[in-house]
Amino acid sequence: MVQPIQDRFRQEVNRHIRDEWCGPLVATRGLLHDTSDADGFIAVEGDVLLGYVLYAVENGQCEILVLHSLQENRGVGKALIEAVLSVARAQHCSRVWLITTNDNIHAIRYYQRVGFALRAVHIDAIAASRRLKPSIPLRGNEDIPIQHEFEFEWKL
Repeated sequence: MVQPIQDRFRQEVNRHIRDEWCGPLVATRGLLHDTSDADGFIAVEGDVLLGYVLYAVENGQCEILVLHSLQENRGVGKALIEAVLSVARAQHCSRVWLITTNDNIHAIRYYQRVGFALRAVHIDAIAASRRLKPSIPLRGNEDIPIQHEFEFEWKL
């Protein structure tokens, strides 16, 4: 079910990121990341894409850049996270971390439920990200103003 991204699914993942996050660039902690060729995993069932995760390893830490489950409540997100944790352990990372925005209540609940700990809330951090990526909307889920970054981590 979970496997490294194959060329034939890379285009589909890139389309999803373009449509969902105005990608391929994503902004975290005031930096832009090009996800178009980032390392990652996909969850597939036959020829159907169920989800994907993209990550970057740098300075002994692994950042999840994008995690998207196209079919929820099937363990797809957790399986993708486990794949990244395995890579991070193999590369002797001290932690796996990620950023989500304050409007993403669903993700905030999910990350805590699967084992991530809230590490920090970066107040007004989205202002810096918008300078790098002006396409970040002003309002997000449930019409909540997008202003802050929530940083979650999984210590290894």
